[in-house]
Amino acid sequence: MSSARIRSGVVACLLLASSAAAMSPQDSSPATATQSRNAAPVASSEASADPARLFLAGQDALKHNQLDEAERDFRRVLALNPQSGAAFANLGVVCMRRKQWPKALEMLRKAEHLLPSEPGIRLNIGLAYFKQSEFLKAIPAFESVVRDQPETLQPRHLLGLCYFFAERWADAANTLEPLWAQESTQLSYLYVLSIAAHRAGRKELDEKATLQLIKAGEGSPEFYLFMGKAHLNLEQYDLALADFQAAAEANPTLTFVHFNLGLTYLKKQDYEHARDEFLKDAAVEPDLALNYDELGDVYSLLQQDSDSEKSYRQAIRLDPQLIHSYLGLAKACQREEKYAQALTAIDSAGKLDPDRTDIHYVRGQILIHLGRKEEGKKELETSVRIDNEHRAARQKQVESGTLPSPELLQDEQ
Repeated sequence: MSSARIRSGVVACLLLASSAAAMSPQDSSPATATQSRNAAPVASSEASADPARLFLAGQDALKHNQLDEAERDFRRVLALNPQSGAAFANLGVVCMRRKQWPKALEMLRKAEHLLPSEPGIRLNIGLAYFKQSEFLKAIPAFESVVRDQPETLQPRHLLGLCYFFAERWADAANTLEPLWAQESTQLSYLYVLSIAAHRAGRKELDEKATLQLIKAGEGSPEFYLFMGKAHLNLEQYDLALADFQAAAEANPTLTFVHFNLGLTYLKKQDYEHARDEFLKDAAVEPDLALNYDELGDVYSLLQQDSDSEKSYRQAIRLDPQLIHSYLGLAKACQREEKYAQALTAIDSAGKLDPDRTDIHYVRGQILIHLGRKEEGKKELETSVRIDNEHRAARQKQVESGTLPSPELLQDEQ
């Protein structure tokens, strides 16, 4: 593989984050270390000892990922002292580890109100949005942490990724560049930095990051993974396949290599091989909802609706925000003539995005099958109206062509 072809593949491709790409928070989240002095009430020395001990017990349980015990202890602290910002903060961490994002944000916002100067709480608020791919909502929280702690790696890295996914190229490059000394051996960092710099017109930084990417990674499985992704986004499927296969041969358990092989085979309409690769990646990454989302599509194309339904349901169990899986599940149930279940699925999709034309179209079809013809007709008319109003916003359609890129987020797990 020539350096010229490698470089053109790196800087030309544009990666966007999948809206389904939700992940668990890091164990080292700073909110777990919020000072316990806030946990103690001020009534009496005897009363204050108990919540202090409860708080420390909760911290220990959280450290060992004993979430039920940790939640119990922190709630007991709050029963004794409702103004304990530290207890709210750690309850937020408990909810994050359970991927209960709305509950996590509720707890973290209460903690922020009580401890507004604690950057770890704001970092976790940003993380809670980040894990849901709500990058625009995560940006203010990360920006505030970076202002308070400009030299800290994690919040700056996360902020740079958020700018990147929001296509704020100059902001992404400017935010990530100061991390060079710490991150210039990390291929994902160099990959994102090179693209952001290229898009921002920063030629010197673009070339610096690209050359370092080649130097740091050439020949490694991770390098082939990123080069394969570049070719995949450029629709160079045979080149992508060769790179991903080289990565898989070097390291069969490398995360996301089989996922991207599955995407490549899917693009080549080789559905059996695509199925096999997504199943392999699911064995490596059992909590990655996108594997089951893609499997649902593959089984649908293979006309195996029962397996398609099972895959979509597993994807939704892992990530309840996956609109595409609800839509796919609705279609699978509709083909199986399970119209009541199909309606439940499409209604869930509609709650997540009420303006998608395909959701209204499928809902209209289902309602007609259920004998609710007038409602169905209105849904179909709504689909046409929204489609006419938003012809320039095709990114909301399933057929947008945007490729999921969970490999860019793996360092934030």
